[in-house]
Amino acid sequence: MATPEVQYTEASGARVAFQVFGEGPYDIVYAPSHVTHVELVWQVRPWAEFLGRLGQLGRVIVFDKRGTGLSDRSVGLPDMEQRMDDIRAVMDAAGSDRAALIGTSEGGTMCALYAATYPERCSALVLWGSLPRLRFARDYRGGVTDEELGEVDAWLEEHPWGERERMAGQAEWMLPSGTQGERQALVNMLVSGADDKSMRALNEMNREMDVRAALPAISVPTLVACWEKEHPHITNGSRAFGELIPGALFLELPGQGHLPFGTADDARAFATIEEFLRRSREGGTDGPEANRVLATVLFTDVVGSTDKAVELGDRAWLALLEKYYATVRLLLARYRGVEVNTLGDGFLARFDGPARAVRCAEEIVKAVRGLGIEVRAGLHTGECEKRGSDIAGIAVHVGARVASHAAPGQVLVSQTVRDIIAGSGISLQDQGSAVLKGVPGEWELYRVVGVAA
Repeated sequence: MATPEVQYTEASGARVAFQVFGEGPYDIVYAPSHVTHVELVWQVRPWAEFLGRLGQLGRVIVFDKRGTGLSDRSVGLPDMEQRMDDIRAVMDAAGSDRAALIGTSEGGTMCALYAATYPERCSALVLWGSLPRLRFARDYRGGVTDEELGEVDAWLEEHPWGERERMAGQAEWMLPSGTQGERQALVNMLVSGADDKSMRALNEMNREMDVRAALPAISVPTLVACWEKEHPHITNGSRAFGELIPGALFLELPGQGHLPFGTADDARAFATIEEFLRRSREGGTDGPEANRVLATVLFTDVVGSTDKAVELGDRAWLALLEKYYATVRLLLARYRGVEVNTLGDGFLARFDGPARAVRCAEEIVKAVRGLGIEVRAGLHTGECEKRGSDIAGIAVHVGARVASHAAPGQVLVSQTVRDIIAGSGISLQDQGSAVLKGVPGEWELYRVVGVAA
């Protein structure tokens, strides 16, 4: 098929390149692996054939993630929240209210977060060769140890992005059955899609992310798949996706490779995806119940409010509270926060992205200090149940307890927030573990100590 026209849209301060092609009964968003170039990808025959077959199933939307390809490169280190905005923006620009999301490799992680956060816009989810966390942890089998990462870093220093040996290895991994010409076309696309500086930033983001806590909130039909002879880090990561996403179908297909194309078993991979999308559509078109969503909750509380009220008197205190409310509401609007309710002199708000929530909390702390008020703030990301304009669930209780541990002028976040905002430019300081009243176990808390512009 001919190369589709490249279009552009704005996504939270970045220009994102995308294409739309195909036709069918539903929309499909394909979120690719780490680096693409939406024009040159069509010169990679196995990749182009895969996209062409998707275009026979439905209307397909593909894009270059910010920092790569024809999308804005000068965006610094991206985070998963901004990557979700890329999906939302291209869907809006293409006029797509709801779509099946297919994410491969790194693209699968961002699709999983998107499906948890915006269930009303996702009809089905396919995660291929993806993983929710890269680093080793006691409760995560198969992660990469610090020692292994050190060895990788040493090798990457000697083989920067674009260097012949490194790119040959990438091509062999991504297109194990590709011809020499197909692999060379892939290398041309990858090198045109990013430079070494961009790749270092992407690697840094991927090493720090951990989206496991978000996965139980996914309510859309989900297929998790990988090749049996894929790298063990990815097969273990795919298993983790399958275990943590409610009702997910997990498949390890016989074969070797990384993507659902470029292997000797392309036909099997595509048939698996096609059958899953067909069954998902036949299962109903009303979509998931959107009352269960992944959200970041923010609690703020005025410190010493009673003493301040006595000092000022009722009339002056009420006038000050009105200024406080107006300031907080202005900042909530700026950072796309939704006011849930006010609790005396405190606020409960929810956000669809944790980095925006943290930035908003920091702005609130600074802004109300100018009114002669000190506030404490706490944030947590988790599954929430929407009840009209209100929200409920354990995540709300955790957020409130996190806030109660904050000192005047502090913003504290849970480890879940820390894990998802990797790459956001937000600096955190470990505050150790704490017991949160009424919440089982111990919780790692982190203080916000810096927020990059």
